[in-house]
Amino acid sequence: MNTQTAQEQQEQQEQQEQQEQQAQQSVQEVNFDGLIGPTHHYGGLASGNLASSRNALSRSSPKQAALQGLEKMRTLLNMGYPQGFMPPQMRPDLSVLRRLGFSGSDHQLLNRAAKEAPALLSMVYSASSMWAANAATVTPSADSNDGRVHFTPANLLTTAHRAIEHEQTFITLNAMFPDKERFAVHPALPAIHRFADEGAANHTRLSADYQSPGVGLFVYGRDTNTDLAALTFPARQSREACEAIARQHGLRHAVFLQQSRHAINAGAFHNDVVAVGNGPLLFFHEQAYEDKARDRAFGELNQWLPLQSLCVPASKVSLSDAISSYLFNSQLLAAINTDGSADMNNMCLIAPSECADNQAVKTYLNELLTDHSQPIRQVQFVDVRQSMSNGGGPACLRLRVILTARERAAVNPAFMLSNEKINSLQDWVKRHYRDELVPADLADPALFDESQNALDELTQMLGLGSFYGFQQA
Repeated sequence: MNTQTAQEQQEQQEQQEQQEQQAQQSVQEVNFDGLIGPTHHYGGLASGNLASSRNALSRSSPKQAALQGLEKMRTLLNMGYPQGFMPPQMRPDLSVLRRLGFSGSDHQLLNRAAKEAPALLSMVYSASSMWAANAATVTPSADSNDGRVHFTPANLLTTAHRAIEHEQTFITLNAMFPDKERFAVHPALPAIHRFADEGAANHTRLSADYQSPGVGLFVYGRDTNTDLAALTFPARQSREACEAIARQHGLRHAVFLQQSRHAINAGAFHNDVVAVGNGPLLFFHEQAYEDKARDRAFGELNQWLPLQSLCVPASKVSLSDAISSYLFNSQLLAAINTDGSADMNNMCLIAPSECADNQAVKTYLNELLTDHSQPIRQVQFVDVRQSMSNGGGPACLRLRVILTARERAAVNPAFMLSNEKINSLQDWVKRHYRDELVPADLADPALFDESQNALDELTQMLGLGSFYGFQQA
C-alpha cells in the first residue's frame, strides 16, 4: 500500500528530475590515449614531420615508449581527470602485404618483404596508431543536431603507413562507444586526395564551458585555391574534408580556418603543432594561420562564444622553437571543481619535457604564469621522449571526447583506466615488449609472433574477445 501523500510524491519527482538534470550537466573531457604498441620503431615514414625524419632508422625502445605513455595517463588520472585508452592496432598488418602481391605463410611473407621491399615492411609494422589525436574527429552531443556524440575515423591518406589504420579505428571506436542511441561512429571519408583528413589534430572544439553548445574550429592546409607548388611539405588536411565531417556530424556551428603556408613549410604538419584550445581559450603561435583567414575566423567565433585568443609572438618563441619543443602539442586542461564541473579560468598545460629544455620556450612559459589576464595557471612537464623522437607530443597521444555523465556511463569500461589497470598494463608491457628495436629487426619473424602473443593476452585481460583479425582466423 502506497502511504505517500501527493505532496511527498511531487517532491520526490522534483528531486528525481533535479538529480537527472544535474547528471546531464556533469560534463567532462575524457582523454583516450593511444597505448603504444610493441613494434614502435623509427622508420622515418612521415614527410614533413621533422622529428620523424631526423631520427629515421635510429634505435627505439618500445618498452620505454609504452611505459612513458602509461605514466602520462596516470598523471592525468591522479589529477582527477577521467582517463581511457585505445589499444594498439595489430602490426604488422600482413593483409596489406597480401594485397600488394606477397604470398605464402606469415613468416614467408615477412621474409620476402624484408628482402624485396624493406620500406613496405616498415610501413606495415608502424605503431603510429598510438597518436590517437589522428584517430578521428569528435563532435560532442551538445553541438550535434541529433544530440549524439559523433566520431569520424581519419582516412590519413597522405602517408601510406597511416592510411592503413582507419578500418581498425572504426572497429575500435564502435567497441569503445557501443550505445547507438548516444554515439554515432561514421566510416572514414573516401580515400581520395580531395577529402584528405587527419582527424582531431586539425580540429578544436571551443565553447564557453563544456555544458554549453560549442563551435567546431576546423583548420585546413589546402583548398581549391591553394598553390601546392609553394608548399615544401604536404598540406595534409583539405577544407573539403572539414566541410564533409561538419555535415556528417550535423554540426550546428563550424568555422573553417586556413593554416599558414609558412607554418606548413616550417614543419607544422598538423594544426596541433602550432595551436591548442580548450573551452573559450585558443592558444596559438603568431604564424599559425593566414592573417586574413584568422581575422575572419575569429570574427565568426566571437558570434557564438566569448573567445579568448592567446597569441604567442614570434619575437618571444620562434616558429622553429615552437615546433622543435612541441609547445603547442601540449594538453590544455581545465581544473575540476568539487561538483565535477570545469573551471575555465584555471587551466593547466601538460607540456613535453622538451619545453623545459628549450630556453626561449621555458622563459616564455615562466612569463605566462605571471600573467593573470589569461587562464593558464600551471604547467606540468611529462616525459614522452620516445614518442617525441618520432614526431608526437602529449596532445598527439590522446583523443579528447567531451561526455555527459550518462554518456560516460555508456562507454565500454574495458577502455577506461584506473591506477590498478595501469599497473596491470605496465606489467603486460614489461613481459612482452622489447627493450630496443631497430628497423633491421623487423625482418625477424619472432617479432611478429611476439606482437600477436602480446595483443592476444591484452584482449584476454580486457575481456574483449576476438578483437583483432588474427584472432578470428
